[in-house]
Amino acid sequence: MSIINARNIKFSYGTKPVMESVSFTVDEAQIVAVIGPNGSGKTTLLKIINGTLFPDDGQMLIDGKETGRWPRKEIAKKVAIVPQETALTFPFYAEEIVLMGRFPHLGSYRFEDEKDYRIVRKAMEETDTITFASRRFDELSAGERQRILIARALAQEPKILLLDESTVFLDLKHQFQFLSLLRQLNTSQKLTVIFVTHDINLAAQNAHKIILLDSGKIYAIGNPADVINAANIKEVYDVNVFVDQNPHDGSPRATLLTS
Repeated sequence: MSIINARNIKFSYGTKPVMESVSFTVDEAQIVAVIGPNGSGKTTLLKIINGTLFPDDGQMLIDGKETGRWPRKEIAKKVAIVPQETALTFPFYAEEIVLMGRFPHLGSYRFEDEKDYRIVRKAMEETDTITFASRRFDELSAGERQRILIARALAQEPKILLLDESTVFLDLKHQFQFLSLLRQLNTSQKLTVIFVTHDINLAAQNAHKIILLDSGKIYAIGNPADVINAANIKEVYDVNVFVDQNPHDGSPRATLLTS
């Protein structure tokens, strides 16, 4: 069953078209990778799914309902996004940042209770951030801040998790832990995941479906083996690659040809 349905999405920043006639569906509990060159519309697409931006034309539906018709707090119960970076003016502590993920679940007269703090602690344990819960967010390293933002998104208990280059600041250990956690949540909680990445091989290893964007349009969409091939990469990225199979899991593996 489709949880996300994009129908002929068009979007422009002023007079500059960014997305043109983009259509696709994402089923519940799918992991989808969005790849493409800089400026191809990857981050814009996540913002349209999240309801931060609205299409100029076409429809973006979550659970069959257009994002523009969802109250902001209600869509935040369903969709969480981890941005590339977050600028915070006030010196919040790491645990306070994660606790912000509980906001959609609080009513006008309900403050955080033991259940909320239990969910926050679990999210911080899963992302290996509990040891610096009492440190200021602005004093953390880039990788530590990214893990806190991931924990905040998990604390929202969303049905859909959107990730915009969320592994870029993580070292190999935490990248492995995070991707393992995503696969676990995808299986155990039917969490739907859409992640933007420039790492083609990471996308191939972890996604059920890949969306390859080029200049605001979908150039190719399908399973990794259908999308990751030398012809597609050459056409979209203008580089030559050799594509074979990863000996560990059989996923397509692209190697840049330098000569």
